[in-house]
Amino acid sequence: MARETTPIAITMGDPAGVGPELCLRALVAPEVADCRPVVFGDAGLLARVAQAARVPGPPAVCTLAEWRACPVSERPLVVDCAAIAPEAVAPGQVSAACGRAAYTYIETAIAEALAGRVAGVATAPINKESLHRAGVPYPGHTEIFAALTGTLRYCMMLTSEEITVSFATTHAAIAKVSERLTTERVLEVITLTAEAMARLRGRPPVIGVCGLNPHAGEDGLFGDEEGRVIVPAIAQARALGLQVEGPLPPDAAFLPARRERTDAYVAMYHDQGHIPFKLLAFDTGVNVTLGLPIVRTSVDHGTAFDIAWQGLARVNSLLEAIRTAARLAEGRP
Repeated sequence: MARETTPIAITMGDPAGVGPELCLRALVAPEVADCRPVVFGDAGLLARVAQAARVPGPPAVCTLAEWRACPVSERPLVVDCAAIAPEAVAPGQVSAACGRAAYTYIETAIAEALAGRVAGVATAPINKESLHRAGVPYPGHTEIFAALTGTLRYCMMLTSEEITVSFATTHAAIAKVSERLTTERVLEVITLTAEAMARLRGRPPVIGVCGLNPHAGEDGLFGDEEGRVIVPAIAQARALGLQVEGPLPPDAAFLPARRERTDAYVAMYHDQGHIPFKLLAFDTGVNVTLGLPIVRTSVDHGTAFDIAWQGLARVNSLLEAIRTAARLAEGRP
């Protein structure tokens, strides 16, 4: 797992969502005890959620100043960022205050990772509308991490035991996908995915690259993106010594026989990869941002406002995110 003296940070997510409950459950979960989880959030809010959801409260709390003076803990810990008053939060409600607090937890954890005081960051879910109301100029976690670490070469990867998918484009309208696809971008995602999977699998991975069009273009009958963009990227990846297959017809790419021999896929757009991934790994999937100078993983679900603070949230995805962060942190300089 992670280095003995360097914990994995967890950001609390949107205070009005399921993030606080998930963090409380993770702090007492034996499955991640050796990852030494440290939650960056608000201790008062966590105490309120613990009472409402009837789960154990924070086992130990310190201020941010105390943490930075001595970033070592022998047991799970909450670092109190004092970003929002507990009484200011209404569970399940969008608000600028919650968006600003969620951004504060992320910003703080990134700073701690860049300083080497945590080995990686696992993030609980945030609400994009709350972020927008708070004036945060980023649509989500991936863009925040890229901007605050000065990263230009990055991509999203969803991973689980059943299936792993990376994305050449993510939050783009279908009408805009083709114009955003370039050989350079597809090659970038292939290489980032291969690097990450080699660390997770401990061997050279097999990467399957999806086509964009029906039947992967059918030799140009249904679109030219395969021949013009994707095939050259695959050829360049193979020239680098990577094991790459494709372009794969999207409607057959995720069949069981293909998945058995494929370590990870590269999808061309959001739903091409998210639909099969969530069908196979909705409760256990982990979102990883590749290409960053720090390790970042996340749950693969939203804030679930409809069940916030009710003791109903399932912690599986966050536990997997913590464990994956610890595995990715191994061997990093």
